[in-house]
Amino acid sequence: MPDPTDRRPQGGIPDGLLVGLLAFLLGLAVLIWTATGLAALFTKGSWPDTVTFTRTPTAVRSLIAHPHDIPAAWPDTPPEALSNWGLFWGLFISQLLILLVLTIFVLGIITRTRSHRRTKPPTQPNSAPPAQPPSGPLAQPPSGPPTQPNSAPPAFEARGSGGWPPATAPHAPTIPAPHVPTPAAQPNPAPRAFEARGPGGGSPGNGAAPSTDEAYRYGFGYAPSPSPAREPAPTPTPPHRIAYAPPQARHTAATEAIAAAPGPVLVITSSPTLWSETKDARAKLGPVLLYDPSHLCDTPARIHWSPTEGCADRATAAARAIALLAPVRPQARMDAALADTAETLLRSWLQAAALGNLPFKQLHRWAQGTNAQEPVRILRTHPQAATAAPGAAGELESALTAHPERRELAQHLTARALNALSSIHIRESCTPNRTDSLALASFVSEGGTLYVVGEPLEDPRTHPGAMPLLTALASSVVEHGRRMAERSSDGRLDPPLALVFDDVAAVAPVPQLPQLLQDRTLPLLALCRSREQARSRWPEADLPVAAG
Repeated sequence: MPDPTDRRPQGGIPDGLLVGLLAFLLGLAVLIWTATGLAALFTKGSWPDTVTFTRTPTAVRSLIAHPHDIPAAWPDTPPEALSNWGLFWGLFISQLLILLVLTIFVLGIITRTRSHRRTKPPTQPNSAPPAQPPSGPLAQPPSGPPTQPNSAPPAFEARGSGGWPPATAPHAPTIPAPHVPTPAAQPNPAPRAFEARGPGGGSPGNGAAPSTDEAYRYGFGYAPSPSPAREPAPTPTPPHRIAYAPPQARHTAATEAIAAAPGPVLVITSSPTLWSETKDARAKLGPVLLYDPSHLCDTPARIHWSPTEGCADRATAAARAIALLAPVRPQARMDAALADTAETLLRSWLQAAALGNLPFKQLHRWAQGTNAQEPVRILRTHPQAATAAPGAAGELESALTAHPERRELAQHLTARALNALSSIHIRESCTPNRTDSLALASFVSEGGTLYVVGEPLEDPRTHPGAMPLLTALASSVVEHGRRMAERSSDGRLDPPLALVFDDVAAVAPVPQLPQLLQDRTLPLLALCRSREQARSRWPEADLPVAAG
């Protein structure tokens, strides 16, 4: 006889599987019905009256056996009222794909919504301030009654709040109060019956008492005696504006500096993670721009910037040429003349391209020796050359004709600095864009953030990559911020342009860094791997031995 308490599950089809199978069959019937009607509507101009949903099961069975025979699936419908099988199956598959895409889209929205709700941090209550340790004679419990130098023990003695005799009250372990001269303690020749107590149970002469200034302020005791003059406190040393740290520590320091900046920020980094982790928070304060010519960050929203922008001005062209040559500039003193010649060539080419409204890639052709006389002609014949670039044509022609060996080496140096233009996406990033130019010019006043992201290079003098372009843009923004600060009433921006340079020596060695370390106009945090790395980029800078 079977046990009536045996409730083991019996075999059968699960309810979920049964419901899913019915939903699949129903959806298949709906798709075949709509595909047949729409195909007839597109080819014949009308939906057949006999193509109804109630006749779909017969059509499904027929199509499973003969997928190409559409009239056999709908025997009550004239064959001339139906479309061919190609259009029918095309509409069927199209509807199926649309449903699949919509399902994935809805599931993605639901998943993101739940994830956002689950990861939203709860509101933390304001933490109470830490309790201050008690000061005065009860700051620490006494370790034991000290010896008393009395010749005879007192007969009666009132106890203070600390529980010890007044002459043996424990002393506070805190910083001592200013010394006030008191009468010397005399040994008691006889037992004391009573003794005046000070605050906290200690005697006035030998217990730890509150400061005389504090007691006199509340109306007790006498006026304090003049204390000896104290030496002025030393002025605190300002924090270092450059630090040497490993990658993880640099990442943490840069993240905190970006989050703490109240105004516009210029960020130089080799880490796309730093951009992805801080861009959303910075977007709440202002526009977020990304200059990433090497396409290291996973986003299409990258700005375009031409290094020839504003170079019709001689001073701007000279500063831009210095920044472009900074990664490849030789440091030896014997190569100073070579570096000056390369700087003259590049400055003149920048001016010529800006005056002639030529693309930046034209400088790459001039550096390779193609049509070398074209910039000379522009600087000599352009209507604005007489005022914007006086004497530039003569300087360029002199650099091209005098000292052929030095000229050839200088052209090789400039060609190496512009070698990244052979890459199509880097060349595209130098194509001027009016919208990006306006955004770049206004992000400082709007409290925005500019991220300059590039690959870290330890030896850029042989293969600089995009480092010259990154250095030129960062240098241009720094100069723009300094000029805006100089034009303000107090010589500072409010809020100032914060400079967060992560791995700056390996990404964009800005030539102004030594001046920025001495000048306090712009807040600066420069992070390098080591002092030796920083010295290799800025050998003349006064760098601290240990920073951080």
